[in-house]
Amino acid sequence: MLGTMNIKKLLMKLSIPAMSGMFINALYNIVDTLFVARGLGETAIGGLTFAFPIQMILMAVGLMIGVGAASVYSRAFGKKDYKTMDLVVNSALKTDVVIALTMAVLAFIFLEPLLSFFGATPDNFQYGKDYLSIILIGLVPMTLSMVLNNLTRAEGRAMVSMYALIIGAGLNIILDPIFIFVFDLGVKGAAIATVIAQFSSLIFIFTQAYGKNSNLHIHFNHFFVVNFRLIKESLGVGLPTFLRNATGAMITIIILRLISKYAGNNNQIETYQSIYGVINRVINFVFLPSFGIVQGLVPIASFNYGAKHFKRLKDVIIFATTIVIIYFIVSFILIYFLAPSIFLAFSESSDPEFIHLGSQAFTILSIGFILVGFQIMASSIFQSFGYPVKATIVTISRQILFFVPLVYIFSSLWGIVGIWIAFAAADLLAGFLSIFLLRVELKHIESMIV
Repeated sequence: MLGTMNIKKLLMKLSIPAMSGMFINALYNIVDTLFVARGLGETAIGGLTFAFPIQMILMAVGLMIGVGAASVYSRAFGKKDYKTMDLVVNSALKTDVVIALTMAVLAFIFLEPLLSFFGATPDNFQYGKDYLSIILIGLVPMTLSMVLNNLTRAEGRAMVSMYALIIGAGLNIILDPIFIFVFDLGVKGAAIATVIAQFSSLIFIFTQAYGKNSNLHIHFNHFFVVNFRLIKESLGVGLPTFLRNATGAMITIIILRLISKYAGNNNQIETYQSIYGVINRVINFVFLPSFGIVQGLVPIASFNYGAKHFKRLKDVIIFATTIVIIYFIVSFILIYFLAPSIFLAFSESSDPEFIHLGSQAFTILSIGFILVGFQIMASSIFQSFGYPVKATIVTISRQILFFVPLVYIFSSLWGIVGIWIAFAAADLLAGFLSIFLLRVELKHIESMIV
């Protein structure tokens, strides 16, 4: 199928399940925050704003290992190298358990200093601590689920991956109001619901991966025996994914500190912190379905790159990129018109200042969506080819090379508004850079077409 099926039908066959799963997963993030906002108010959203970047860094471990191992697996699949396929699957799972467990223990020990470092205020500090103390307990099953999700898509079983995501997100949406409101557990309830849901998702996808219909041959013997060459390659290819999440966390620190500097009084600071928290969640909602296209693309691109089917490779890149760009342009238009309604939904008391300032921020920030799709596509394409350096350059361009200097310059000129302008400017500049690099890569692929 990966090497012979019509490329457009193949991309849809693999992407639609991934998009559906990602959409449900993104919807969970929105609903989770809505329940917290409605139950505990905007201040609680501020507490989750500080917890979210720490959670992002920890979860990025599973994404890094999963994306990297999936790329190695797909290219080996294209070459019919079955020994490498088995080795990378088992090495990735064992490595994830060790790294995730270590990070969970360290994060639990240093949880309070971490929240203080991120700038949590006395009013929202406890919310962040309560949420993360539960999330850390379930970190290993969460990251294992991510690794198996990526590997399952790499072997072409996109529907299984979709069902796993739907089970996790759907169960989360059901359990959230029960633990938050019925059991009156607040943000702890939201975290408990997340852990239970993710563990259920892991059980499902593990039984599928361990079953007879899967090419992911999981072995339990020799747990500490791993292939370090393949792990090094997997981590190298997956590094841009980790950096994307880790730099996102670093940027959150910068933004929250700039908000504290330019917002004025404590009430304004907490208002803007909550606004940024809502924007983070909604952006996650907007971006995740586009990652579904990428996740459908990666096994196709990796397989055909390994099999040297360069005409198919070129066609699928152009088709997938076109879809993603159109998707983000439509997203920008919708946000432009719906921003006030979005912030009204997250306001317990229909606070007019929260709604107005939030709508203004989101409208400005979303201008960058016009070109951000090129950056997402370029990074993922280079990862699928096993080009970690190029993928890393594209990944850090948006958040490090462009956003960090721009946000300091623009906030010094225009205060809080400058923060939102910096987001848009960085997305546009990274988009132009990605267009250039993609054009160069496509010309190289064309030169190899016989």
